[in-house]
Amino acid sequence: MTATATAFAFRALDPLRDAELLHRWVTHPKAAYWMMQDAQPEDVERAYREIAADEHHHALLGLGEDGRPVFLMEYYDPVHRELAGLYEPEPGDVGMHFLTPATDTPVHGFTKAVITAVVARLFEDPATRRIVVEPDVRNTAVHTLNEAVGFVPVREIQKPEKRALLSFCTRERFERAVAAV
Repeated sequence: MTATATAFAFRALDPLRDAELLHRWVTHPKAAYWMMQDAQPEDVERAYREIAADEHHHALLGLGEDGRPVFLMEYYDPVHRELAGLYEPEPGDVGMHFLTPATDTPVHGFTKAVITAVVARLFEDPATRRIVVEPDVRNTAVHTLNEAVGFVPVREIQKPEKRALLSFCTRERFERAVAAV
């Protein structure tokens, strides 16, 4: 069985309702790059309440065909969050993070379908001209996924919490990458 990007819907994350689920996801050892390994449930709830209240940062859950949450997506304005002062932003830049939870029954192609759906969702907004990501430089698995959907690594940057690989994806590069599959 394989996953496809069209198999997902999105809903706004509800910090109170979804905190327990998110806590399981973000504290799992496979989510080490999410940097919440030692978080308590109330820490996760607090973090996502802050995001919900932030006009420059948003969190969505990706839903599977059965309507259950199967991944987390965050997007943000890099002029105001995450990358403020660390690169020269352009009009239409949108920052993005995504997390697929650890599973005992992996589905071939799931994570690639997720990142494809996340990038497609962001490009649904005509104002989005470029998506910006800043994963940990050691996270080679996500670098490979990013490149598969059209991201181009630009340079390493030092964030307070990590050394990151700044990468960009334009709508055109995404469309070419998806069409090439």
